Amino acid sequence: MYIVGGRILTMAGEEYDKGVLRILDGKIVLVGDMCQYPVEPREGETVLQADGAWVMPGLMEAHCHMGITEEKKGMEGDDCNETVDPVTPYLRAIDAINSMDAAFGDAVRAGITAAMVGPGSSNVVGGQFAVIKTFGRRIDDLIVKAPAAMKVAFGENPKVNYSNQGMSPSTRMATAAMLRREIFEAKQYLQKKERAREEGESFEEDFTKECWIPVLRGEIPLKAHVHRVDDIFTAIRIAEEFGLSMTLDHCSEGHLIARELAEAGYPAIVGPDLASRSKIEVQNVAFKTAGVLNRAGVMTAVTTDHPVSLIQSLPICAGMAVKAGLPMEEGLKSITIYPATICGVADRLGSLEVGKDGDVAVFSGNPMEVFTETLYTVIDGNIVYDKAADARKSGV
Repeated sequence: MYIVGGRILTMAGEEYDKGVLRILDGKIVLVGDMCQYPVEPREGETVLQADGAWVMPGLMEAHCHMGITEEKKGMEGDDCNETVDPVTPYLRAIDAINSMDAAFGDAVRAGITAAMVGPGSSNVVGGQFAVIKTFGRRIDDLIVKAPAAMKVAFGENPKVNYSNQGMSPSTRMATAAMLRREIFEAKQYLQKKERAREEGESFEEDFTKECWIPVLRGEIPLKAHVHRVDDIFTAIRIAEEFGLSMTLDHCSEGHLIARELAEAGYPAIVGPDLASRSKIEVQNVAFKTAGVLNRAGVMTAVTTDHPVSLIQSLPICAGMAVKAGLPMEEGLKSITIYPATICGVADRLGSLEVGKDGDVAVFSGNPMEVFTETLYTVIDGNIVYDKAADARKSGV
């Protein structure tokens, strides 16, 4: 497949006013200026004319629950929170994602080609997130990385869910203590396992602790649900105690402590700002947060937290952040290369570079502007959305 004539924004530092991009066998093999690279398609190879359009890497959602909390299906379609045990690290998002959820089609039509999906924030430890593509029927075929993060939650949600059941945690102190105990026991488990292997002894594996090994080895981060300043600092305190990598998800009061967060060095996934202030801990939510953190030096992605805000609003949320102070190019990066980097999949996603997945979005203009249309969405070199063909099919 060739995509030719459009304004290519690679999100890797290069931009071509009239560019050419080629995908073969699902991977990008060429990206550059049309003047330098002739278009020589093989017999039957697709050539998309993108004159006047913006050609970008497929957009990426860094934190959502699409397919786990399905739209319009009530309890039957809600598999987001296992609210009978506050510590469930062994739950896997891929076992609950319904790729037939309407959100997947909405994502594709918005030029979103990948998403980090996982359990909610009712539990102190919720389980394992996964990075997936947004088009296909079988979830196993959509996986980019699984597990990709371990969900942990601070603040109101665990308190509310378990104090109502007469269980811990009913305070922030208990949430932190339960998480510490779980990580401490997992660390002891890993030490015993490694010692047994070194000494050639048998070792009985524990399903509830094996899931922590990628976290303890630094292969995947904690994915910390944090809104308030005190919760953010508690998450950082625990991550530093155990030497763990971590992302600060939501980070609603991050703009109040931007300098401290930059010094701490953890990336932030900010949002959903296109939502009501429905809880006390989100009273300071604001679109300015992403810009304040970005200017302070914090790598920042924007999230919808679908279905809290609908996933198709992702580029508009980034645009609102730009309106509130996030630089334009940084706004585009906040929904492309930054989420890919934060989620540990930048080797495949997030920018248009040779060797990366052939995931491309072609827009009529800047995707952060509300009237911009998605013309094509391409995943692994396959056209999964064609606006003109869709309009003909709909009789428009």
